[in-house]
Amino acid sequence: MVYTTRPSWAPAFLAFGAIGLICGIYASGFIFAPFVYAIVGAVFALAAFRSLVRGSIRGYYALPRRQKTPSAALPVEQITSLPR
Repeated sequence: MVYTTRPSWAPAFLAFGAIGLICGIYASGFIFAPFVYAIVGAVFALAAFRSLVRGSIRGYYALPRRQKTPSAALPVEQITSLPR
């Protein structure tokens, strides 16, 4: 069976944090000093990464350990050549 994950904002915040880190490296002359962007970006990136990891761990342990097959297995098709 295939189990999908819950929707999460963590990837978007991780991208936002990465953009803040990159702006902190290359920015000069914005509203704040470049290290402020880097610090805020690092905080966002680390918090989002922590949220991603914790969510995946919780999702893994929430899965059922054993699964029952809901129906019988399908028979295997036999491939035969067509007469010419």
